[in-house]
Amino acid sequence: MTETQDNRFHFELVSPAKRLMEMPVFQVTVPGQDGDFGIRKGHESFIVSMRPGVIEILKEKNTSSDFVPERFFVAGGFVDISSENCTVLAEEAILVTDLDRATIEAEIVSIESHLVAEAVGGDQKQLSRDLHVAQAKLKAL
Repeated sequence: MTETQDNRFHFELVSPAKRLMEMPVFQVTVPGQDGDFGIRKGHESFIVSMRPGVIEILKEKNTSSDFVPERFFVAGGFVDISSENCTVLAEEAILVTDLDRATIEAEIVSIESHLVAEAVGGDQKQLSRDLHVAQAKLKAL
């Protein structure tokens, strides 16, 4: 076995719509509430909430012996970690390569205009969260 195979652990990425990924991986980096952190085989067990940001998954090395990351934007959620498993329960998960800058920028403008219109009353908390998620998507690009 190679170093990568010996050190891989079970990873699963699940959104409300479907299971997006389930496979052995070498490392996962998640956007925790207190900052990004990496997970490898043997990690201490715990459950942590995520902020909107990017999950980076290192599955295996390519021919040049470099890891090829796969990146997903997540809108938040939870990570359940044990020494042999990591399950991400994401509120929303999208491949970073599927994000479109123009669409996100238009979404931000729309949310900001709704925030101004809803300055008195309305669901400011939800709009503020939507704006935060949209801005995190833009940053992910």
